[in-house]
Amino acid sequence: MADTCGQVLLGSGLTVLSHPLMYIKVLIQVGHEPLPPTLGRNLFGRQVYQLPGLFAYAKHIVKIDGKVGLFKGLGPRLCAGTVGTVVHSKVVQKCQEQGTPQVLGGKQKPVEGSLQYVVNETTKEMIARSCATIVTHPFHVITLRCMVQFIGRETKYSGVFDSIVTVYKEEGILGFFAGLIPRLLGDVLSLWICNMLAHLINTYAIDDTMSHTGEIKNCSQAVTGFFASMLTYPFVLVSNLMAVNNCGLAGGLPPYASVYPTWVDCWKDLSREGNMSRGNSLFFRKLPAGKIYAVDQKRFF
Repeated sequence: MADTCGQVLLGSGLTVLSHPLMYIKVLIQVGHEPLPPTLGRNLFGRQVYQLPGLFAYAKHIVKIDGKVGLFKGLGPRLCAGTVGTVVHSKVVQKCQEQGTPQVLGGKQKPVEGSLQYVVNETTKEMIARSCATIVTHPFHVITLRCMVQFIGRETKYSGVFDSIVTVYKEEGILGFFAGLIPRLLGDVLSLWICNMLAHLINTYAIDDTMSHTGEIKNCSQAVTGFFASMLTYPFVLVSNLMAVNNCGLAGGLPPYASVYPTWVDCWKDLSREGNMSRGNSLFFRKLPAGKIYAVDQKRFF
């Protein structure tokens, strides 16, 4: 219990610190570009037209809503983090107590570091993460909608409880789980890619006789985690767009977004337009090829 409380407090602190970054990222993901491109230099010193980065975007939000405006949607996000940590901890504890599931190796206890050990541990982590994601997804949906209100200056989603009532009245239970499937798929794929790649590197590329082996293995885990998150980013993008799509907010309706019947249609549309990585970078954002900036609509088309 003490460990869980510590994780909740630490997670809450990190959530507060990182919230402005997520807020700006979400606005970019839905296609909101309030500031026109400017002439700048890329990493190689070449002059190119660039989109405003993190700090310019943050200044724009502060100019309109003040510094407090950078924390829209923080309440439901903190709820999601707290509930998710507790659920994850409980599910992991239950799996350890029951000793299940054992995907490989049967009842025989696998050797730590072996493939069957990695597969079994990854399976347990997948179950725990999936349970936490499903339980907290309603809070995630409300968080995203609170953020996207910045585009149309709406006040439809103003608090956790009021937002729950609004979603239920307008969309029913299914409204709380908009965008859940691509989010789950992305989480599961990212976890497996990260752990399998880390296992291959630690087994075949790192010699146990080397000095600082533990630090090197931890580094490989971090690198593979970053690589996996890059590969599965399109799932995150599609999930966030579907969470706000056709919910009555300007950011989820034309001209910012088409009304998508399913997340697959959203995926196809983004892929066709070449927008699968939109919002992935907050610095050195290059101008989309073949796109025209509409000043009045504050977006590209």
